[in-house]
Amino acid sequence: MEATLIDGKKISEEIRAELKIEVDQLKSQGMIPGLGVILVGENPASEIYVRNKERACEKTGIHTVTKKPGADISQDELLHHIDQWNEDSSIHGILVQLPLPKHIDEHHVIERITPHKDVDGFHPYNVGRMMTGAALFLPCTPAGIQELLLRSGADPRGKHVVIVGRSNIVGKPLCNILMQKAEGANATVTICHTGTPDISQFTKQADILVVAAGRPEVVKGDMVRRGAVVVDVGVNRVEDSTQERGYRIVGDVEFESVRKVASAITPVPGGVGPMTIAMLLRNTVRACKLQSGIESTGYT
Repeated sequence: MEATLIDGKKISEEIRAELKIEVDQLKSQGMIPGLGVILVGENPASEIYVRNKERACEKTGIHTVTKKPGADISQDELLHHIDQWNEDSSIHGILVQLPLPKHIDEHHVIERITPHKDVDGFHPYNVGRMMTGAALFLPCTPAGIQELLLRSGADPRGKHVVIVGRSNIVGKPLCNILMQKAEGANATVTICHTGTPDISQFTKQADILVVAAGRPEVVKGDMVRRGAVVVDVGVNRVEDSTQERGYRIVGDVEFESVRKVASAITPVPGGVGPMTIAMLLRNTVRACKLQSGIESTGYT
């Protein structure tokens, strides 16, 4: 029996419909959530991501402003753009699309965004709050994975979650989110990475396996415990002469072999990707509520 597909596109649409109701309520009170996006240079993948985010915001009723400076922009000029939006009360969330050109320090840029507008959840202040279980904003991809699991009936509570990959964007924050003593979490979490001698020793133990390795089809069917839930975070372009465009998109999981042993699996595309955008919208709406005093931060 093949694994059930976890439809991230469908679940993200449900979340966006819920958010549109919230946005309409805010608008009735004279508030319009606003998102400012900075896209530096002409990275084709980044341009697609930003376009998708803009469309999702438009459908949800979130106001968006996008700045597209050239790749030769200085770090000081980029920081100036952020400073302007930090002071702009109509912009509740600021997103700087990564990666940035090599001459710009990403950490410096992220730390320049005021934490209450950091809808990516990357600012050290927000990372610290996430660690203590009092997050203002959860990073979008890990939050999307948690929501995907909950809404597909795979509650992590009491489960052994194995994460392949320790990035600051997915692996580390997801570990922190799922290990919290909280609803939708309370899992036992193991992280594997390039320093793990035998990854399969751990992946075979997983009730829930999340693969964010950044390498195409690195996890095969014989590395997965029968009945496990598998979340594939990867998006990789591999050459394929049989395709008209010369390539195909695959995840970090070898889909065909893994779907034969897993109980449920996310497809690529159409799994985690749409959830990431949905969580960005959620964070932007929350940012609007926080800055309007509708919601409390819990502590200052």
